[in-house]
Amino acid sequence: MSTEPSGFEHERHKPPTELQRQRELVVAVPQMQSNVNLSRIVRVAGCFGIERIVAAGGGKVDKKIARDGIEHVTIDTHRTLGPVLRKLRSAGYRIVGLEQATGSRLIYEYEFVRKSVLVIGHERHGITPEELAELDDVVEIPVHGRPFSHNAATSAAMAIYEYCRQFPTG
Repeated sequence: MSTEPSGFEHERHKPPTELQRQRELVVAVPQMQSNVNLSRIVRVAGCFGIERIVAAGGGKVDKKIARDGIEHVTIDTHRTLGPVLRKLRSAGYRIVGLEQATGSRLIYEYEFVRKSVLVIGHERHGITPEELAELDDVVEIPVHGRPFSHNAATSAAMAIYEYCRQFPTG
């Protein structure tokens, strides 16, 4: 093992990488049981340059958790997700649910289309049967231990990362 210095220096709060084009991912979330999860999803959306979240219900975003994301992400609030998902589909978006479901595909094998809506499931109940009926595709993140599923905000972060990995410049 070498005792030589690595040559790395810490860069705290490095400026964001500019996107060549606006991201065309919309994140859709149900009424969340925890405002912490919604706030974390807003933060990760902001970090990845996602500009729009569609939220059902009346969740509140904690500005301390969402940090600067709250200033860069528009949150459209609706009573339910179904009608807005249908409207987004008619505008050319592919509706992709993040859920453990029959016929779901592993997220790392799925090819997103640029114009996508990522539907996140509720922490306890997942995506409702009514919302499942609106989906074009379902992807899931594999779990290799317990508990049997990831936290909603953690899952959203992993799925947003995968979308952005496939479209790194926007």
